[in-house]
Amino acid sequence: MTLLLIRHAEAGDPTAWAGEDHLRPLSDIGHDQASRLVALWRNEPLKRILSSPHTRCVQTMEPLAAVLGLEVEPVDELAEGNARDALRLVHDIVGEDAALCTHGDVVPELLQALESEGVHILAEWKWRKASTWVLHTENGAITHATYVPRPI
Repeated sequence: MTLLLIRHAEAGDPTAWAGEDHLRPLSDIGHDQASRLVALWRNEPLKRILSSPHTRCVQTMEPLAAVLGLEVEPVDELAEGNARDALRLVHDIVGEDAALCTHGDVVPELLQALESEGVHILAEWKWRKASTWVLHTENGAITHATYVPRPI
């Protein structure tokens, strides 16, 4: 099974955004990064695309969802500050082929929690925008995680 944990693409400087942060969209660079994610993951047998409800996360996943003929499912568990909820969600969907998009604060906390459960983290801990952690599973459990840099 394939579980992809993707950090949202570039959304620009939050201090330059006048609106509510959860509505902050991707920048032009971020839209390009989101499009490039398609080339990385279009051949995976993904059945679900889950995302933080924040605009920048949903927009990151829209190109991949469109190519795969899937809908982006916004879920609060992947929103900023929800690493515990994100961990529960990951455990709930182990065994499904899914891509999950979240934020820079959630990724390291989630990795730390998984490592404390015995998951082997097989790369330097990074979580650059538009990068992916592949959570490898076996017999219904996450065994190890590998890092895929953001597409250039």
